[in-house]
Amino acid sequence: MRATAVSLCGVAALVTGLVAAVPSAAGADARPAPRAAHTPHPLTWKKCATKDYPKLQCASLKVPLDHDHPHGEKITLALSRIKHTAKAYQGPLLVNPGGPGGSGLSMAGFVARTLPKKVAAGYDVIGFDPRGVGRSKPALTCRPGHAKPVRPASAPYTHALEKANLDRAHAFAKACASKYADVLPFIDTVSAAKDLDVIRAALGTEKINYFGYSYGTYLGAVYARLFPDRVRRMALDSVVDPHNVWYDANLTQDFAFDARHQAFLAWVAKHHKKYRLGTDPAKVEAKWYAMRAALAKKPAGKKVGAAELEDTFVPGAYFDGYWPFLAEAFAAYANGKHTAPLVKAYENFGAVDAAGDNSYSVYTAVGCRDAAWPRDWERWRRDHWQVHAKAPFMTWNNAWYNAPCAFWPVRSLHPVDVTNASVPPVLLFQATDDAATPYEGAITMHRKLRGSSLVVEQGGGNHGITLSGNACLDRHLATYLTNGKVPHSGGEVDAVCKRLPEPKPKSAARGAAEKGAAASGTSGTGASGSGAELHGLLGFRG
Repeated sequence: MRATAVSLCGVAALVTGLVAAVPSAAGADARPAPRAAHTPHPLTWKKCATKDYPKLQCASLKVPLDHDHPHGEKITLALSRIKHTAKAYQGPLLVNPGGPGGSGLSMAGFVARTLPKKVAAGYDVIGFDPRGVGRSKPALTCRPGHAKPVRPASAPYTHALEKANLDRAHAFAKACASKYADVLPFIDTVSAAKDLDVIRAALGTEKINYFGYSYGTYLGAVYARLFPDRVRRMALDSVVDPHNVWYDANLTQDFAFDARHQAFLAWVAKHHKKYRLGTDPAKVEAKWYAMRAALAKKPAGKKVGAAELEDTFVPGAYFDGYWPFLAEAFAAYANGKHTAPLVKAYENFGAVDAAGDNSYSVYTAVGCRDAAWPRDWERWRRDHWQVHAKAPFMTWNNAWYNAPCAFWPVRSLHPVDVTNASVPPVLLFQATDDAATPYEGAITMHRKLRGSSLVVEQGGGNHGITLSGNACLDRHLATYLTNGKVPHSGGEVDAVCKRLPEPKPKSAARGAAEKGAAASGTSGTGASGSGAELHGLLGFRG
């Protein structure tokens, strides 16, 4: 579908007024700074077992709000641990699920349980909630209910739709400025990387091991740039492009998400006997966009409008294990206007973002602070209509998700050049068809981190590919964590693994079994297995 922008009189003046309404605060350059002289107190670990992770321990750690003033105001980070059991101790392995805004406390339990036992036994696996997140204090929640349904349709075909979405974005930025004026200047990746070094010191070790997904790859790379002599081993999965932080990265994402949605629609067409939506992917696509148009006029169950439909199907671009459930909801609506399955799918998938007030607040705070965003809304409108013309699946949905950055109350920093030649070999993992962190970003990071090794899942489209059932990828990770060895080919890619098979349509019997798995707490979506559990921890949008 090709979108045509309509004339919107007066919007430029409106946006100018909104920008002026939010004061700017001074911002410092994000280039590497001298290490702060902060000596943390030793950690006190206490049991905090859960049903899924019975050996989990928790602790808290005070760190400087401003690392340039280490003896000033402190904030608190929440930490978790699965303690090593082997005699040959490899040190702490800090793990991060990405975001920014993802909670890492459960991640420690997942990684310790999913790695081969002999590998996990050698490490203290350390999870943490980064500054502003989850159980860390203060935890940011700028505007509760910001994503509550039903929101205005994403594509702003009318002045009223654009104004409604702009008003929401401005209200979010204004709420953050009102509630967290003293904190926002220090919610950024460089500050979070410096927090990692305080965690390292509190753990009593000279070097850390690190394993990060998605945004966690950028956090890890920034840590390696700031503290290269403190890195022992580092594995990065689904790699952020360090050259595109963050406005350009989202435009690139829009094309990649559209391609991944096309892959889902082709899969639905291939399984016409199950879903009865046609064998031609183009006709299946037309039915999906007809569904979106209909929901814009009459939301399903007074809950799923056009924007919520996009929210519901975006997770399918992250993990194809969700495709059977999304396809069933799509078919139920398109073939008979049955809305209950679509509402249920939204509750399982789309409402993850709607309920994540804290994670979204931190996502926005970090993204808006890390690097410059256009402050002229004409630039946003022009760029996004151009991309939407070729990639209409989620371009405008993504634009409004990030739009508070056009009005952010804190001046942006400069991105960090992560080029580093003095760290041990870093092991990178990337699927060639990943939508959230497109393949080109992994190539760029591979070149930046000299001596690094890139393992590729050829033809894979999932985001977060290790510890998700691909034995080939997991062997490379296990070998690296055991002895530090990485594959080297001398070329652009050092090792290639075959992708996992595409999912099969869900049968009634399998559906019952998966509902049981969901009830046990694996993912809450009905999708079972380590892949579903991992993606439940990673969340969406990065």
